[in-house]
Amino acid sequence: MINPSILISNSEVSGPGGLFDLGATLPLVAIQFILLMVLLNIILYSPLLTIIEERKEYILSHLAEASEKLAQAKELTTQYEQDLETARKEAQLEIANSQNIHKEILDIELDISQKYIDNLLETISSDLLNKKKTALDTLDTSVQALCTEVESKLSNLNFC
Repeated sequence: MINPSILISNSEVSGPGGLFDLGATLPLVAIQFILLMVLLNIILYSPLLTIIEERKEYILSHLAEASEKLAQAKELTTQYEQDLETARKEAQLEIANSQNIHKEILDIELDISQKYIDNLLETISSDLLNKKKTALDTLDTSVQALCTEVESKLSNLNFC
């Protein structure tokens, strides 16, 4: 096993530098870092950012398209609701007019039927009155004839 205190005592550097040595390696590491950053930016990040941007544009365009279609659907819905309401009102007016026409026709037919029945009743009652008169007249003549016959028979009986 390695003892940490031995490592620390062995790592002591005598002279300039030490832990923070600002020699030629620091600018070299900085140049390497900048080159790697530019290289990674060109190779990896730029295509990735363009793909992300294209996807963002794609999503935004489809969202805008969907909102337009939703607005059109709402407009069509309101238009169809208005058309439906208009059609309902027209149908109700048509039904009311039809009912009024049929009621008038029924009233006219009832009046005609009532007049026909009244005329028929008048004809039948006048016919019955005429038959009654003729029956009473014939009955009266028959009664008169019987009365005269009864009188004549009674007068024949009284004389005998």
